Amino acid sequence: MEYKYLDNRIESNILIIRLSREDHLNALNHEMVAELRQLFEELKSNEKGYKGVVITGSGSKAFAAGADIKELMTLNVDDAYMISKDGHTTFNLIEECSIPVIAAINGYALGGGFELALACHIRVADTVAQMGLPESTLGLIPGYGGTQRLPRIIGRAKAIELMCSGEMIHATYAKELGIVSYVTTPGFEVQKSIEVIKKMTKNAPTSVGKILKATLDHEQAEDGFRYEREAFAKLLQSDNAKEGMTAFIEKRKPEFE
Repeated sequence: MEYKYLDNRIESNILIIRLSREDHLNALNHEMVAELRQLFEELKSNEKGYKGVVITGSGSKAFAAGADIKELMTLNVDDAYMISKDGHTTFNLIEECSIPVIAAINGYALGGGFELALACHIRVADTVAQMGLPESTLGLIPGYGGTQRLPRIIGRAKAIELMCSGEMIHATYAKELGIVSYVTTPGFEVQKSIEVIKKMTKNAPTSVGKILKATLDHEQAEDGFRYEREAFAKLLQSDNAKEGMTAFIEKRKPEFE
């Protein structure tokens, strides 16, 4: 089927998904997340026999520069909770996919965009890529699973430092931390991702699916995801969040209480 915010193609029997909101730096709105959810629901059976999936962003500036802030500002508590829950459902589908899913990070991967990359099995980034979870600078917390996945990947201490500070890190440092597996020159991140998938799938495809499932954290803290949803929804209504998001749109430094 055709998608409004996803531009898909097939190369070497690998599905290339390109997030397509280039004029908004591929920021994730609710419709884009819904399209990703539908696509990965269809991939559960993998009737077309794809070897793997690569997710990347349109243009050269951003993989996905966060969630759509203007959309978030319109949400009440219940809507915000459901937006977070939908994100969790979608990104869990990606994480649980039975074929390799690689995030080819080109440029900025921030907030929800970084959380999308964290849900992928492997991350490849170009040398100019910058990533992070800056929600605290808006008076919020990550709402698409970042509070659960980042600590599992790099450890709790460094994860809470990055999330509380809202610091952006470059690709080379992300590789040192174990977030990124490969760093490439700009424009080659998708090709490198394809090479990695080919290497991973040259043996029995049944083994690949079982390995991916076996390495999942079967003690995924649903309580943690639930707390994240509740905290995200409540914080979105706070005075600090309103100030943080307004300051972001007005391109000024927020004045938190």
